[in-house]
Amino acid sequence: MNLLTVWRSPRATTVAAAFTALALVSCVDDETTKKIAKGFQRSSSQPDEVPVMVNKEPPFRYPAALYARKVQGDVRLRLFIDRDGNVTPESTRVETSSGYASLDSAAIRGSQELRFVPAKLHGEPVAVSVLFPVFFRHPDAPPLPGDTILKSTPTITR
Repeated sequence: MNLLTVWRSPRATTVAAAFTALALVSCVDDETTKKIAKGFQRSSSQPDEVPVMVNKEPPFRYPAALYARKVQGDVRLRLFIDRDGNVTPESTRVETSSGYASLDSAAIRGSQELRFVPAKLHGEPVAVSVLFPVFFRHPDAPPLPGDTILKSTPTITR
């Protein structure tokens, strides 16, 4: 029996879940623990309505040193949005890094100011975990591979 087989066994899964729960309880207060537990309990059900961001402007601040160098990047965050539409900061993490620690940190800091209309299941607000992309683009830098560039007016050549 190899380590992978042991890890996938029901007992190992139960032990891992208990360890995770213990780690969560030891790191946050009781109210946050209850919110996180509700989120795990409902994670098997997909919400009927996804959360919708209500911020008029994205709260992400481009780090000045990287902006001056025209550094660009994409950060994908894992956010836990509670039943009130607030991001739980202690559960936010970088799912995919931009490759620049300053951009990743700016994305995490900005995520704390995000507000949402909460997700709903059967008309009731529910807590959810979502992937949230943050794009840092400099207006004078060339597009990154995969970016779509739409021009407002067509270029006419004669």
